[in-house]
Amino acid sequence: MPSQKALIRRPSPRLAEGLVTHIERAKVDVDVAVEQWEAYAEALRTHGWETVEVEPADDCPDSVFVEDTVVVFRNVALISRPGAESRRGETAGVEEAVARLGCSVNWIWEPGTLDGGDILKVGDTVYVGRGGRTNAAGVQQLRAAFEPLGARVVAVPVSKVLHLKSAVTALPDGTVIGHEPLVDTPSLFPRFLPVPEESGAHVVLLGGGKLLMAASAPKTAELLADLGHEPVLVDISEFEKLEGCVTCLSVRLRELYV
Repeated sequence: MPSQKALIRRPSPRLAEGLVTHIERAKVDVDVAVEQWEAYAEALRTHGWETVEVEPADDCPDSVFVEDTVVVFRNVALISRPGAESRRGETAGVEEAVARLGCSVNWIWEPGTLDGGDILKVGDTVYVGRGGRTNAAGVQQLRAAFEPLGARVVAVPVSKVLHLKSAVTALPDGTVIGHEPLVDTPSLFPRFLPVPEESGAHVVLLGGGKLLMAASAPKTAELLADLGHEPVLVDISEFEKLEGCVTCLSVRLRELYV
């Protein structure tokens, strides 16, 4: 049967030093962030996900954003090469974790850079954001890794936000949602639904119509509930100060047959 495992990684004590690119720096309360992270992990477990903790990387301020370190398609884990050099130390622990779970491991190599936050999977279509953190060589290497497995890789320009998934994610039916002012080219997606709040663009599919979402997007939660989905809200305000969102804090492994 398909797996329901989620990789997570405890926040570094240096979290407050994390990178910010498109927003003003705001003071991060690390103690509150740890409480929010624990509540996020608990929400995953409550909805049937087994959380797998990756070895902490306390010297890497951004290491809690584990999604950026790996992209998984079928049973292949592609270890990223983060576009920000200060984040490259984050990948070793994740590589160990996915290998332990039985993934076949591949890597993005120099001169390629790729952040996992730039990848949105909708069925067999893999959208890859070409922006500040993922370069053309990274896109080419992603194609080479996943197209032989049946993926259709579609590159999408990203200029207004940090990562593709800072701008868009997808509902269970494949509709892509995004806050329109931050989406470069909505017409690249076959079905696009604009949402009223920036943080409303981010959903994690928990299964059974449930969507993990940030508490900072109540209007979007209302819109999606009205469409028959079931929002599960979590407060991630400390991570939002570092351009983090609900997707960044875990890597969901659905296709490891166990």
